[in-house]
Amino acid sequence: QVQLVESGGGLVQPGGSLRLSCVASGSIFRISDMGWYRQAPGKQRELVAEIKSRGTTTYADAVKGRFTISRDNAKNTVYLQMNSLKFEDTAVYLCNLHSPEWILNYWGQGTQVTVSS
Repeated sequence: QVQLVESGGGLVQPGGSLRLSCVASGSIFRISDMGWYRQAPGKQRELVAEIKSRGTTTYADAVKGRFTISRDNAKNTVYLQMNSLKFEDTAVYLCNLHSPEWILNYWGQGTQVTVSS
């Protein structure tokens, strides 16, 4: 069983920055693909960014150039650096760990990000 614990969310003004962290328990982190998703009220959950076990990254068009995903395998941690935040980035951000074939799939509880003036 894998547990994912997110942190780093909060209230920020438009144009501000936040860094989210997600720490995974267990020993499969380094061979797993990691993702950050978000879900706003009344909207479907959407992929924000993903980083494969070997480091390849993918971003949603809405966050390209503003967000950066990274991972530290020694700390079992994945990060999401969010810059130039916009009102529309307001959502619960959830961490995901999955095996390349999605046979294993785990979610964190989420951390709230609110962009407001």
